[in-house]
Parts: sequence; C-alpha cells; structure tokens
Amino acid sequence: MSVREEFDEWAADGRDKGMEDRHWHTAKHALARMPVEEGDVVLDLGCGSGYVGRALRETKGAGRVYGLDGSPEMARNAQSYTDDGSVGFLVGDFDELPFADDSVDHVWSMEAFYYAADPHHTLEEVARVLRPGGTFFCAVNYYEENVHSREWQEFISVEMTRWSAAEYREAFRDAGLHVAEQDNVPDRETEIPPADAFPTDDWESREDMVERYRTYGTLLTVGVAP
Repeated sequence: MSVREEFDEWAADGRDKGMEDRHWHTAKHALARMPVEEGDVVLDLGCGSGYVGRALRETKGAGRVYGLDGSPEMARNAQSYTDDGSVGFLVGDFDELPFADDSVDHVWSMEAFYYAADPHHTLEEVARVLRPGGTFFCAVNYYEENVHSREWQEFISVEMTRWSAAEYREAFRDAGLHVAEQDNVPDRETEIPPADAFPTDDWESREDMVERYRTYGTLLTVGVAP
C-alpha cells in the first residue's frame, strides 16, 4: 500500500484529528522554539490535519504557510478545517518539493519524515528550498533509541526509516544543514495510571510507560541552512 492509500484511509476514518490531539502534547513545545517572524513563509511536510499551519498563523504571525501531504484526503480535510486564506495545502511527496530554491523561511515535519522514500534526498530538497539561515524542525517518535516505538512498523504497510539520533545529525550535515540542536521533548500530558493498574493492554509496567512518554518523548532535530 502506498503512502497515499494508507493515509487516505486514515483521513476518511477521522484519524487525522486523533493524530493532531496526540502530537500536540510535544509539538506545541517544539513550535514555540521555531524562530518564525511575522510574514515568514513556512512549509509543513506531512501536514495531516494542518494544525501546525493554523498554530503558526495564530501564535507567530507567519505570513504564508503551506502544508504538503501525500494523501489527497488529508489535504482536503486540512483545508476544510480553516478559512484562513494564508494557509494552503498541497498534495505531493517528499522527493521533489514543489518550491523554488531559497523560497521558504522554515520547514517543519512532525511524525512524517520517516515515511520519505529517500530520506537523504528529502533532506537535500529541504536544504534547497530553505533560505540562508532558515530552519528545519524535524520531530519524530519513531527512532532507534525509542524501544517502545519499534513495533509501529508492524501496524502500517508503508516502509518506515528508523534512524538513531546520531544518524539524524549525520544525515542533516550530509545534506548541507548545520545541526543547531537536538534533544528529547517529553510528553507530560499523557496520563500515566498508578503502578497497580499495570499490566494493561499496551504496557507491561508503569516504568515502561513513563520511559516512553516522559523520557523518550519526541526526538527533535533542528537544522539550519548556511
């Protein structure tokens, strides 16, 4: 199954809103760090419901936000969730970004980068479209160190890339991006039951659940275009 087919089904089932609710726990903290200034152009790769574009317009005054998704249904849903004419949605993949060189101030991607068919080339494309000094904020929960997300591949037909934190840094640099920072953004909002409630259907122990959300959380890697 292709990315388009997989996520068209998700959108039709309303799972785009579910992803938005879960991702927001850590996304809002990472977005607060983005040096977006009033009037900046922002590209959201794998935009899903489009919540990032809406948030950046409301909180930072981004000038124009483009959400790109491989699923037409996701893009259609996202467009229906806003009447802001400065937020638009495109259907496409990460291999050839439909933007001119040096035309975007910032790129964001949350829980989507690992679906890229050729992640190294995607990073080259990000570096190409970014203006000098522009940033790429890449947030993922599916990465090598997070042992609690390794099983995700079993539940989705699209091939996923599982890099370590070091591999993300190396790939960013190979693509010509400076690595400005990299850290784990904890999810402090997911409720964790008391120890006597375990095991559950999803967790063997409370310690595992704490580690997943409070320790590993979301891996954020920030690249800067020279």
